[in-house]
Amino acid sequence: MSVFALSRRTLIVAATVLAGLSGCATVSQPVSVADTIARTPSLSTLNSLVSKAGLTEALKGAGPFTVFAPSNDAFKAVPAKTLDELAANPEKLKAVLTFHVVPGKLAAADIKNSNVKSLNGAVLAVSKAGAFVTVENAAVTDADLLATNGVVHVVDTVLLPPAK
Repeated sequence: MSVFALSRRTLIVAATVLAGLSGCATVSQPVSVADTIARTPSLSTLNSLVSKAGLTEALKGAGPFTVFAPSNDAFKAVPAKTLDELAANPEKLKAVLTFHVVPGKLAAADIKNSNVKSLNGAVLAVSKAGAFVTVENAAVTDADLLATNGVVHVVDTVLLPPAK
């Protein structure tokens, strides 16, 4: 066996191992809705509020859940006074956040023009026109972030539940 043949075989084995390892590095494992929110950079504000409201463990639960997750830009559009009120009142914060969560798994393809009940008990209007999905007055900007216990849809508006 020549040195060239041995080197070529070694090179092929090394390339195969490297390709396999790089494939493993890019494959992400499915995680819970809470972890999906935490891993999505555009949802960092929501993630901190979910934690502050004590909802992280619930969103890691069995579910399934559909979360209409306001982006960081959506939170920037909320008046500072409103955000301060929510930060000062954990129950009100929890009510707002659970208004964004629907029991069950609704992929974008499954959404029909209808009303769905949120976890806080209030009704949300969802609609779909072609690939365009809305919930109340919020547009879904990034749909179907799949999780082990549901799905997350990024929305462009913070939804406020109706006053009781």
